[in-house]
Amino acid sequence: MQSHDCVTLFIYGQRQSDLCILAREYNARFSTYLKSLGKPVIMSLDRRELLQLVSTGAAVSLAPASSRSQQLSTTQSSNQVSTGPNKQFKAFVFDAYGTIFDVYSVAALGEQLFPGHGKELSQVWRTNQLQYSWLRSLMGFYEDFEKVTLDALVFACNRLKLDLSAGKRAQLMDAYNKLDTFPEVKEALKGLSGIPLAILSNGSPKMLQAAVKSSGLEGVLSKVISVDEAKIFKPSPKVYQLAVDHFKVKNPVEIGFVSSNGWDAIGAASFGLTTFWINRSDAPMEELGLKPARVLHKLTDLVQVVKKD
Repeated sequence: MQSHDCVTLFIYGQRQSDLCILAREYNARFSTYLKSLGKPVIMSLDRRELLQLVSTGAAVSLAPASSRSQQLSTTQSSNQVSTGPNKQFKAFVFDAYGTIFDVYSVAALGEQLFPGHGKELSQVWRTNQLQYSWLRSLMGFYEDFEKVTLDALVFACNRLKLDLSAGKRAQLMDAYNKLDTFPEVKEALKGLSGIPLAILSNGSPKMLQAAVKSSGLEGVLSKVISVDEAKIFKPSPKVYQLAVDHFKVKNPVEIGFVSSNGWDAIGAASFGLTTFWINRSDAPMEELGLKPARVLHKLTDLVQVVKKD
């Protein structure tokens, strides 16, 4: 690619017919930023190269990566500043699966149905659930998370050579609607009362409603936001934009985004939300050139941070 002194924009893999629509969306989003710099957006690929990349579902850069890195560094620096709930945060938005709901709590049922394989089944199921969500986003081939979850379950059983009857399949899928919450969830959400709280999740509306009801969190959350509104999965910027739209904030940093998935926290940070990574397992930081604003070990740590700030 040629080097140009301009702002970096990314168009995420979509069908060719969507290209102009996506370009307009991203140009609109960054129009104010472009004007402040006085620099144009210059396409770094010729038309043929660009269309080839789009047709394969790749992420296409319309300018050099150096400008993108500079933009992300600026976002990260702004996210490091925390001034307390009344001055900064208009809402806290939580990831659902892995953050509030323990996706591996299905292992107990898996062990009951497939003795000796419950833990491994839950792990392979979750891994492929995420992989399928990312692949569908790149291909521009959206199905809701219930379908993604079912497909991942079928694959996991095939891989582990487990006989998944219709009855066992129904039991496991129903269990996903009744996942356990992590032990500190209710205490943490109670500690943040007074600030609007919401879920922003890959889950389908049906799945999320069932899980929230089962966990007794219906009166605690002011909003339950599903990626189904955007028809694409995390970490697409379109997903994090939903939080901004729902809470009608002018600056994304006014929303605190909380996730136990490192890639999700960084995806939200790249969009501009103030991110808190709940690193329960002491996992290493993802090497994506950006870090969350804070790294915490459990959700109740967030309450202490907010009160302290």
